[in-house]
Amino acid sequence: MSNSADSPGTGTSPARPRRFRPVRVLTAGVFALAGLLFFTSFNTAKGTNIRTDTSLLKLSDLIHERSHDNGRLEESNAALRRQIETLAERDDGSTKAEDDKLADLEKRAGTQRLKGRAITVTLNDAPPDATAKLPGYPEPQPDYLVIHQQDLQAVVNALWQGGAQGIKVMDQRLISTSAVRCVGNTLILQGRVYSPPYRITAVGEPEKLKKALAASPAIQNYMVYVNVYGLGWKVEDNGTVTLPGYAGTADLHYAKPVE
Repeated sequence: MSNSADSPGTGTSPARPRRFRPVRVLTAGVFALAGLLFFTSFNTAKGTNIRTDTSLLKLSDLIHERSHDNGRLEESNAALRRQIETLAERDDGSTKAEDDKLADLEKRAGTQRLKGRAITVTLNDAPPDATAKLPGYPEPQPDYLVIHQQDLQAVVNALWQGGAQGIKVMDQRLISTSAVRCVGNTLILQGRVYSPPYRITAVGEPEKLKKALAASPAIQNYMVYVNVYGLGWKVEDNGTVTLPGYAGTADLHYAKPVE
């Protein structure tokens, strides 16, 4: 009896050709694909652990790292500027009238310290589990519970309208080229990143500043969210404070002064 399952009958019958087996080809293909994936993963990792490699920082970590570096460079720049001003004051050949005019221009530009009576406005996100506190309002969307760029801009604009002589957002002095921008739930100001609560301090006549805040239509709209969903809002008298001078670059990148 023949041992071949493909040739039943006598041993003298010619053997049939083996049948084509798709399963074998499919198995070979799976192993080839697995080998390709292994090679690609190894080539990408270059011998490192893809999950734990410290060089693959999260974007938020990278932003905060750059923010810290920018703050350090700002302090260094301010120190160098003070040294230059001290050397220039020794003998720059200018008259007292010219020095007084320059000092006045620097004060108005925000590059010098400013001392005076001030108020501070604090904005904060609502609690994540906030619900509508008043009838007739819908339950909050996530967008309702966070501080937005327009909220900060509304406060800054109202304080300028109220006669503020100088404004500080968090720990930075604002000047004419400052841009208050928010990305997600973080504030990006002059190359540095901040999280709520946001504090805005303005030097000026406190009562006028408060009246300007109350008269702002944008802030009146914000107050609806304060009363309904619990967004943070606080206005405090600070007494006499000293705002720092702006220490960053004042170069214009996207505009030119009118000649």
